[in-house]
Amino acid sequence: MKKFIICAICAICGFTTAQAQKFGHVNTQEIIQAMPEFATARTEIEKLTAQYEADLKSMQEELQKKGEAFDKEAATLPDNIKQRREQELNTLYQNIQQTYQDNQQALAKAQQEKMQAITTKVLDAIKTVGQEGNYVYIMEMGAGIPYISTTLSTDVTAQVKTKLGLK
Repeated sequence: MKKFIICAICAICGFTTAQAQKFGHVNTQEIIQAMPEFATARTEIEKLTAQYEADLKSMQEELQKKGEAFDKEAATLPDNIKQRREQELNTLYQNIQQTYQDNQQALAKAQQEKMQAITTKVLDAIKTVGQEGNYVYIMEMGAGIPYISTTLSTDVTAQVKTKLGLK
């Protein structure tokens, strides 16, 4: 009988502890897209992309012009000048390829840096909401989680948006 009472007390304590735990879920994509910092970062990346594309286009036009000029006069040029111009064209072509790769790396780095600041801000707001609301954990809705019960878990997306001053 004594074991039964102890088991019953443990079961009741475990049940009330489980009931007191709070779980939350959040949609960070929705939050990030609502942030003015995200719109600003996207605009800056688009401007940088356009600048890089314009630079590459001018380099390609220069290569095309020099290539056409070379093709027109190649038959009349001495071999040493012909070789030198071919080398110049090859160097210009290699510069275009290298510039393209450098631009892609620079864009990726700029995008990563801008998104890192935004993500950090969102994560800090989620932590604050979690601490203030005494949540056991807050899960990301879009993280490939197969199932999150929306009846047993609270959607804290609106609270996080409020913490960040978003509507």
